[in-house]
Amino acid sequence: MGFLAPWFLAGAALLGLPLYLHLLQRHQTTPRSFSSLMFFEKRTQSSIKHRRLRYWALLSLRLALLLLLALAFANPFINRSAASMASDKLMLLVVDDSFSMRAGTRLADAKQAALSVLDSRTPSERAQVISLGSQLQVLTQATQDPGALRAAVESIAPGDTRASFGELGRAIRAMAESIPTPIELHLFSDLKKTAMPASFAEMALPPNVSLVLHPVAKDVVPNWTIESVDAPAQVWDPKKARVQAVIAGYHTPAAMRTVSLVVNGKSVATRTIAVPASGRVSVEFQGLDVPYGFSRCEVRIDSADALPADDTSLFAVQRADPGRVLFVHEPSDSRSPLYFHSALDAAAESAFVMDTIAAEQTENADPSRYAFVVVSDVLSLPAPFEQRLRKYVQGGGSVLVAAGTSAAHRPRVPVFDEKIEAPRYYASEGQRFLTVGASDTSYPFVEKSGQMAGVKFYFAVQVDPGNAQVISRLTDQTPLLLEKKEGEGRVLLLTSGLDNLTNDFPLHPAFVPFVEQSARYLAGIDNRSGSRVVDSFLDLRTAKEQSIGVEVIDPDGRRPLSLKEATTAQTYQLSRAGFYQLRLANGRQDLIGVNPDRRESDLDVIPDDVLALWRGNTSAPQQATTAIGQPQPESQTKPFSLWWYVMLLLLIAAVAESLVSSQYLGTQREGP
Repeated sequence: MGFLAPWFLAGAALLGLPLYLHLLQRHQTTPRSFSSLMFFEKRTQSSIKHRRLRYWALLSLRLALLLLLALAFANPFINRSAASMASDKLMLLVVDDSFSMRAGTRLADAKQAALSVLDSRTPSERAQVISLGSQLQVLTQATQDPGALRAAVESIAPGDTRASFGELGRAIRAMAESIPTPIELHLFSDLKKTAMPASFAEMALPPNVSLVLHPVAKDVVPNWTIESVDAPAQVWDPKKARVQAVIAGYHTPAAMRTVSLVVNGKSVATRTIAVPASGRVSVEFQGLDVPYGFSRCEVRIDSADALPADDTSLFAVQRADPGRVLFVHEPSDSRSPLYFHSALDAAAESAFVMDTIAAEQTENADPSRYAFVVVSDVLSLPAPFEQRLRKYVQGGGSVLVAAGTSAAHRPRVPVFDEKIEAPRYYASEGQRFLTVGASDTSYPFVEKSGQMAGVKFYFAVQVDPGNAQVISRLTDQTPLLLEKKEGEGRVLLLTSGLDNLTNDFPLHPAFVPFVEQSARYLAGIDNRSGSRVVDSFLDLRTAKEQSIGVEVIDPDGRRPLSLKEATTAQTYQLSRAGFYQLRLANGRQDLIGVNPDRRESDLDVIPDDVLALWRGNTSAPQQATTAIGQPQPESQTKPFSLWWYVMLLLLIAAVAESLVSSQYLGTQREGP
């Protein structure tokens, strides 16, 4: 026997308190009548002989009460063998229902093995059924009911998630902290390598958990899969669109595979490729002729392995007319519209059509007809057009302003409406040119353009940022790229020109991705459609749509969001493979193809030495060498707390002391 907190035994010193109280009993005498006291001698009567212990039953109960209280705080325990505690153990049946369990009869074999283990348990033994994917799903509580346990096992269906033994270890460690009895964990799985976490410590199990593995796959199974598909989410010119897929083989021989591109259930193109042994090869389909609106597309390979579910990769495509862009410039400036138009044509798959107009001709122009507007280094704008442009931005439109040498003569930047402090002519100064110093790479047009590395700026306008966000600065800290929110829209300011006179940006390779990404950003074109991976999260709304209701339709045609979630949820986890539809109350719709994590396609199993280490329940790597391959001995002892038993005796003693004390007090009242 031992004590988990032996210092609390010092509380036993309180046993002296009842002894002291019982020794303080005052001597009581009964008065008697006598004729005269003259014959009595005066003397002091000693009370020592009256200081004696009385009411032994009450004293014993009070001493026991204090002693049991000290023992309870000390938490006594005894060491019991694991065999003697077998009747108290909890049996956990964890069935892997991840995507790879679809291969052959793996899931059926795992469920059959789980039912066999249930049949072999004793009727008094408690069991619990759990399914394992990217997270653990508890299917039953700990119970002795065989009917409920069997029904839970039989209800397990194949999932699309990726198995995680790290998540299993974390959940079991948390469970073991609240369950004092031993846990016998039965894992029914194909035990893939890809289910292991980066660190073995994440899947280690606590000492009171014994792991029993039931592998349903012992040998490596060859498997071909579509590893990835690169396809546009939006198509404006079908002839310029292309789809590229990577076909991979895991532990496979060299073979010929047929790859098909399917649009809305119809095969539109086919390629035959040679896949090297355990290698990968890329295949490309030129052109993507899809109808207007959303199309459900997929890339398929001919099924020739045990896991045909990964021979298809889904993606969604939306076809629409190109957006229109209004480019406003000075009549003398012919370079800026030429460079910008060439960059738009070279990128974005013809997503935009540009209308060019001189600044003096914009008096009757309507910016609301355009996806966004570019104002390139203008000296002045007609007042009616500038007023319409401000209203356009307030209502949610976007404007790109480039401030070159002509705009430097104005006191304020048009539309951006911040003060121009001074023009900086670096070409005539000692530096000759400056480069970009610091940038915020969270903006796609900054990240995709390589932060404009190597671009030489000969001129820039120094602008007071005001309440605008500075995205990029030159090496002398002059703001180069700024964004300002106005109402529901935004204004993007480049403090240099779009020609090749104020800088060499249009001649630099970074110019095309900058124009492409900034055009998509200003037009509000996001890649919500396309494809995602199972277990990823989908953003339901943009910043402008926070108060708009949203409806999600899963691959089974169900609506998983409640009415409250449809108005408050910001993201949604994609837990199934297939096509998801997204409908917003403002009329916007999206279609997303969701595919399983392709790491599940690698069916390689965990080596035996690692499994032996896992069965050893070692919680530290340095203990691994002594635990590999050694099952837990039957004579292993484990601490068993006696706290509950002590508390039960304490309760009995308290009740008995109360009854005896009440009887003692009643006797004292009746005495006089």
